[in-house]
Amino acid sequence: MSDREQVHNGECRCGQVRFHVRGAPILTMACHCTGCQRMTSSAFSLSSLYASADVEVTQGEPVIGGLHGATRHFFCPHCMSWLFTRPEGLDEFVNVRATMLDNARDFTPFIETYTCEALPWARTQAVHSFEKFPPMERYAQLVEDFSRGTG
Repeated sequence: MSDREQVHNGECRCGQVRFHVRGAPILTMACHCTGCQRMTSSAFSLSSLYASADVEVTQGEPVIGGLHGATRHFFCPHCMSWLFTRPEGLDEFVNVRATMLDNARDFTPFIETYTCEALPWARTQAVHSFEKFPPMERYAQLVEDFSRGTG
């Protein structure tokens, strides 16, 4: 089976919303911003970036929560698990919360962002760390390095 054919299933905590992603992620991340800390009740959020066409909700209907503006966070309407984000101005991409995937251990963060807001004891094994988001001109190289498994 090719990477493109591989399917990763995911669901919210209560199981009322189910989804799957197809293929390998474009990039995996941990975000240490205070917004992610508050939405996850944890030290950071974990996400895996996919093309929108590779993400499909197969059961239930997610609702918008968290941010309600151009960047939209989607949650289960029953248990309120944060499932995925559609980033502002990037409708072709979806940031799936990696911990919602059945095989979450396979999605180690390659980059970590907003380390300027990180709790002092929170660390990841990410290959690249950024005080805020990486500059836009860095993403192409980060994606290429991630796809090759290099840093």
